[in-house]
Amino acid sequence: MQPSRYMKVVGLPSYPGRPQFPTFIVGAIVIYNAAIVCKRGCNTKAVAAQEMTLQLRSPLLAQTTLSSCVLFFLLISSPGPVTAGELTVVWGRNRAEGSLREACDTGLYATVILSFLRVAGHGKYLTDLSGHDVSTVGADVKHCQSAKNVTVLLSVAGSYNSPATARDVADHLWNAFLGGASRRGGVRRPFGDAVLDGVDFYLDGEAEQERFSDLVRCRLQESRNNGGRNGAANKAVRLTATPPCSRVLDADMGGGELGLFERLHVRFYDEARCGYDYHEMRLFWGAWHMWVSRFPAARLLMGLPATDGMRGWIDPATLRDSVLPPVQDDPNYGGLMLWDRYYDKLTGYSRAIDP
Repeated sequence: MQPSRYMKVVGLPSYPGRPQFPTFIVGAIVIYNAAIVCKRGCNTKAVAAQEMTLQLRSPLLAQTTLSSCVLFFLLISSPGPVTAGELTVVWGRNRAEGSLREACDTGLYATVILSFLRVAGHGKYLTDLSGHDVSTVGADVKHCQSAKNVTVLLSVAGSYNSPATARDVADHLWNAFLGGASRRGGVRRPFGDAVLDGVDFYLDGEAEQERFSDLVRCRLQESRNNGGRNGAANKAVRLTATPPCSRVLDADMGGGELGLFERLHVRFYDEARCGYDYHEMRLFWGAWHMWVSRFPAARLLMGLPATDGMRGWIDPATLRDSVLPPVQDDPNYGGLMLWDRYYDKLTGYSRAIDP
């Protein structure tokens, strides 16, 4: 009688003339014996004692003990699956990307960043969602939050120049998008009674802009503490920032202001100084490790493009095999931020990197 397939694979002896156990039975015996022996530390004395006992029952079981212990250790010590972690996506830059509700219903994203609220200065603000019907967004926001447990942030970009302007911007954000009173001081709420989860500051890498964003952050925290609409005073306001990866390389990078944000979505796309380059990866890795060490208290999300048409593209296989394994070991790694929903919908990038 020929040796069983299982015995050939793991190198166990067969016994001519004896009936061969089906593979699944032998496999169950292997795991059972491994659990008994390895629980004792898988030392040779334990193996010998176990073999002596098993010899009274079956020569096959006695001979499989040591191999099964090794197999058991291989099973439990193999590294876990590589995952991208939490996925954040930018939405609102192309009407063809579909609705906000559609993006949340995919189940792909933990956070969606609405892009942008543009600050023009002198009390002027533009809710720029690239052709989307703004009047429908409020209902989608509430759907994403309540039905899909997706965090919805508003990205703020534009001109910042003074502490007084910072207070104005913070008051506008609070009353127009967060927990402030409806139409207070003539402020209109573009998304109706929907209350966003927080604000993300889209930064261009200027120290003055970072100081301004910190002033806005402080003012928003004061507003929350002073109360708001529909019990929103009890709801934490998420405050994040999206700086370029090259900012950490600048001499005037103090880190004080950015270090106060709970999350940093570091843009490694459209960046010549630190974007991923298949021919020269030292700048990319050097910048990433500088962010990790400079901001240990912040969760860091690596910002990547979801299309090969942008600088910094990393193909899914390379990302899974070469980039994600080491960054997952960094204690403050928080996931990936993708630019943007439109490209992700076209390429299926998020599904490919985290199948």
